[in-house]
Amino acid sequence: MSELDRSATRRIERGLGDWMRARLPFVLSEFVMFLLKQGWACLFGILMLLGLIASKAIWHEDWSLARYDALLIYALAIQAGFLALKLETWREARVILLFHLTGTAMEIFKVNAGSWAYPEEAVMKLWGVPLFSGFMYASVGSYMARVIRVFEMRFAPYPPFWMTIALGVAIYVNFFAHHFLPDIRLALFAATVILFWRTRIWFVVGGNDYWMPLPVAALLSSFFLWVAENVGTGTGTWIYAGQGALDLVSFAKMGSWYLLLYVSFATVTLVYRDVLYDRPVTGNRARTAPEPAGQTPRSG
Repeated sequence: MSELDRSATRRIERGLGDWMRARLPFVLSEFVMFLLKQGWACLFGILMLLGLIASKAIWHEDWSLARYDALLIYALAIQAGFLALKLETWREARVILLFHLTGTAMEIFKVNAGSWAYPEEAVMKLWGVPLFSGFMYASVGSYMARVIRVFEMRFAPYPPFWMTIALGVAIYVNFFAHHFLPDIRLALFAATVILFWRTRIWFVVGGNDYWMPLPVAALLSSFFLWVAENVGTGTGTWIYAGQGALDLVSFAKMGSWYLLLYVSFATVTLVYRDVLYDRPVTGNRARTAPEPAGQTPRSG
């Protein structure tokens, strides 16, 4: 985002924040602003979920265009629109492409391993996987890239970069390897906490700085991704092995998404290395917790 765009965004946010603070208690107005910014950051994912719901509601099997193929066209239109309207930058598009490729590779493997299936027919289907599915992973990449920009995020103190990449690779490999070798996800869960337990996500709402522990943010995000999974299975877009038509997705999938978010985060940091520094706290101090004695955030 250019400095001009960032200044315009800040003016809009502060204007909206001032309007709400004049009518709501401070804590409530900040929370509403937080939710609005989160919604704006995950716009790609919201539009994809709306596409799943709407297409399920209106589609007929005898139509010449398959629903999965229509979803691919829809996803491409969203991506083109985001770039044309500058809702995403080309820098962010590179991140999203990485998500798309790694996600599609895992989809192909998991579908052919029998973990889940796409029951409908389509022309644009590769080894049982409709090509629109890569955009479901891309929507996660879009969210992570946009949320960093929208909230002006910094991550500090950040562990050694090579360790975070090694963890991301280990998690990604385990998604494949546990079909043939012992599943090490419990050790990987522990590794995420040990490696990131001190890392705070610093973010800005209404001109004020706040922070949240990174593992907590990953856990909360995994819950909302689990909700999105239920939209996917509820619309019959994909189904898990042994899952009934009215069954909720297993809560174990939250754990899978929790781990996959660290892969996503490692992917984002390959492009967004500049956010991995302590950020200054300006204006009001972060209200989620007091600073440890003798420690002051450093500018990055």
